[in-house]
Amino acid sequence: MRYLFEDYALDTDRRELRRGADVVPTTPQVFDLLDFLIRNRERVVSKDDLVIAIWQGRTVSNAALTTRLNAARSAIGDSGEKQRFIKTLPRKGVRFVGAVQDTNRPTGTAALSDSHAESPETALALPDKPSIAVLPFENMSGDPEQEYFADGMVEEITTALSRFKWLFVIARNSSFTFKGKVVDVKEVGRRLGVRYVLEGSVRKASGKVRITGQLIDAMTGAHIWADRFERELTDVFALQDEVAVAVVSVIQPKLLQTEITMATRRRPENLTAYDYYLRAMPQYYLTTGEGLAEALRLARRALELDPRFGLAASLAGRCHMLNVLFGYAVDPQFECKEAIRLVRLALSLDDSDPDTLARASVVSAYMAGDCEGAIEMADRAVALNPNSFIASASRGWVYKIAGLSDEAVRSWERAMRMSPVDPQLHMAFLGMAMAYIEVRRFDESIVAAKKALRQTPPLRDLTAASRLPSLISDVTLRRARRRRVYLRSIPPQYRCGSPGAEHTRRNELRRS
Repeated sequence: MRYLFEDYALDTDRRELRRGADVVPTTPQVFDLLDFLIRNRERVVSKDDLVIAIWQGRTVSNAALTTRLNAARSAIGDSGEKQRFIKTLPRKGVRFVGAVQDTNRPTGTAALSDSHAESPETALALPDKPSIAVLPFENMSGDPEQEYFADGMVEEITTALSRFKWLFVIARNSSFTFKGKVVDVKEVGRRLGVRYVLEGSVRKASGKVRITGQLIDAMTGAHIWADRFERELTDVFALQDEVAVAVVSVIQPKLLQTEITMATRRRPENLTAYDYYLRAMPQYYLTTGEGLAEALRLARRALELDPRFGLAASLAGRCHMLNVLFGYAVDPQFECKEAIRLVRLALSLDDSDPDTLARASVVSAYMAGDCEGAIEMADRAVALNPNSFIASASRGWVYKIAGLSDEAVRSWERAMRMSPVDPQLHMAFLGMAMAYIEVRRFDESIVAAKKALRQTPPLRDLTAASRLPSLISDVTLRRARRRRVYLRSIPPQYRCGSPGAEHTRRNELRRS
């Protein structure tokens, strides 16, 4: 696409801004800003629109936004005083007011006469991670009070989803521009620049509220998930929270699984860092030697493509830890050090990501023997995203390692409630089986161990398949029979010679 205005040409295919025959140097954000303003020139663009389109919804100061606008003006020979092309409308936003000729449109078609809703050129590019918009739920009961309830619930769901930093979630104000309108999800996806759309309805009848929801692929129109929730209408705010948690706990793992499936079907030459990360996840879930080796290879490839990809670094660190824990490591000392190095790298890149904090907390507890620091990280991960299975499950392992088994069990129970079909559910049951032994609840330990065996995903070969079941059954049954602590799964920090190893060993022997 080429946009011509005065003696300038903006070529979106080549990502070049030219004045006559000369290329005008522009930074990527300034180019994207000009592109977005020109494509949306028939309307006033708000600050929120710019933040979503250019910065993918990240927090941006007014000063940073003003700096980019000034740079865009300077690139096309404009200024804040002249405002020949980019006009600022106080308290409303900005608009590109220059006359533009679109060279890719049919001859004689005026660029300014096109409708924003109908022009395919106004479609926003998809961000480099899964993106979703939660549309206002339709009030099917005719009761105006339910309108407020439905709107509040949509806000709760939007807020809960936005805590997952691997998701790009459209802000409430943008989604609510479609309120009361009959919409085509494909058009919503184009206008908001999202891959997925969540829509639903609310109906009140006989003191109950029935909420239906469906998750749709905005690119194809295909339905990914649909469900119905029915609750007693008592405390409205508590009901909003409950339904929001129920919806998020279902669609979050469904979104991740859909993204993983798409990544594994893409052509290898089109893979990006995030695709490699997604392809690593199912291998990591297998918890076999081969699976972890492949997950490590893919995670490291993602890091090579994007050295600032913190999630990939934390996943690689977790894989090294599991190699030590499950006895796959040829050189446990090396893998221990690599696990610590990689999670520290991940934290240095982003120490506010819940999943990164969660993975780092377990590695810190197991590999470095730093239970105090690990508890702090695990608690912070759960506080940042109470709806994350990874955060709650990791907190369980950290508290179990620290000897606080009752609190560990509560964390795993919460994790299971958050994601009842999670691919890592077997590991949570395994942790519960071990924690129950610590508090001498042997019957419950055996029950949890059997559930772990039933939840274990299909493994590639009998040798690998025998590792996890034996780990569960040996620890559980031997301790139950002997009525004392029998440490069959040696904590990795013992192998790594950490300073806290001897102290931890003495505490466990004392409890036995």
